[in-house]
Amino acid sequence: MDRAALLCGWAAFRRTVRVTANVRLKRGARAANANGMSVTREEVAKIASLARISMDDDAVDRMVPELNNILAWVEQLGEVDTVNVEPMSAVIPLEQRLRDDVVDADPKTGGGRRDDILANAPVAEHGFFGVPKVIE
Repeated sequence: MDRAALLCGWAAFRRTVRVTANVRLKRGARAANANGMSVTREEVAKIASLARISMDDDAVDRMVPELNNILAWVEQLGEVDTVNVEPMSAVIPLEQRLRDDVVDADPKTGGGRRDDILANAPVAEHGFFGVPKVIE
């Protein structure tokens, strides 16, 4: 089975698992070997069909423990206390290195060259490039 196809079906898998987990929690029924959220062979086959991924029986059997390991890891992440942790976009502090916005920084491309640049334009109107109308 193609790994890219499997990754494409991940969103469908997450939605189905969420719905399945909610149904299990409401009913109180769980698989006997499950410590937390888990998927069965039938659920993996259904998810694969919803994601339009063709999987033979061997591939489904191999995928069940892999997906259950992923779900166990996600549950383990959910147990981490993040109450006093501020959201961040990167692990290390980042600073953007910004340069001063100077118009005449480069004499070849800097300001004051509008007439030279517009001399190359097929149509120049009011100091701008003239372009054909796109929307009627």
